[in-house]
Amino acid sequence: MATTLGDVPVAINIQGLYAAYQRQPVLEDINLQFPAGKWTAIVGPNGAGKSTLFHVLTGSMKELRGSVQAFDEPIATHRKAGHIAYMAQREAIEWDFPVSVWETVMGGRYGHMRNDPLWRRLLPSRWYHPRHGEAVREALLAVDMLSLAERPIGALSGGQKKRVLLARTLAQQANILLLDEPLAGVDPPSERLILDVLAREREAGRTVIMVTHDMPGARRHVDHVVLINRFIRGVGSPDEMLSDAKLAELAVSSIEQAASDVRAAEASSFMAARG
Repeated sequence: MATTLGDVPVAINIQGLYAAYQRQPVLEDINLQFPAGKWTAIVGPNGAGKSTLFHVLTGSMKELRGSVQAFDEPIATHRKAGHIAYMAQREAIEWDFPVSVWETVMGGRYGHMRNDPLWRRLLPSRWYHPRHGEAVREALLAVDMLSLAERPIGALSGGQKKRVLLARTLAQQANILLLDEPLAGVDPPSERLILDVLAREREAGRTVIMVTHDMPGARRHVDHVVLINRFIRGVGSPDEMLSDAKLAELAVSSIEQAASDVRAAEASSFMAARG
């Protein structure tokens, strides 16, 4: 029987997750379910483990322990099938490299190209299967960048670059979209467009999971909110989780967590000195 959250199927189910960098805990005892076909915002202070959670979900970081499933199967199964697309906060793109907007977005199709015959993959891009070009065209149209498809990526504004990265994510045609601060550093028109695009993706039945610091935008658009600061601090509706009282609790937890980390570091140094 499929796992559900109320009467909604669960897209991603995380149980007992722990993660650390160089033995320093970043996420502890994470038990969390993301509803399918809904838009979830993940909210927390800097250093709370939000990006780390995405690294675990995308497979770029191995959890210390715990389990992660997507639609009641190991999440790796869905990653391999191309069902999960990720837009990182800072993409490892050389923006001065002489490639066009079209070519950059086509990079989102490379995972799908593994299913094409080898001979086609070895040909120039104009000979790629037509479905890849159509996916890129639809993605650029969605973010209002089709008219700039041939423009070098180095000539784009900050907001336009974010749109291109979103288009590359959309071109993957995945069921689950993971977006790490897609609104950071964008101009108001690009912010409105990105929010509208994500709303359409949700309406199309996709699961949207977004890390954000944009509280007004989250209150207006998302269905579900997760508060995190190393531990899960709250899960619920935007009205409840993004209330002034809840956000104040989250801020206090950040201060308390920082103080706890300092005490732990001092205790560790003391013991090391004695040893």
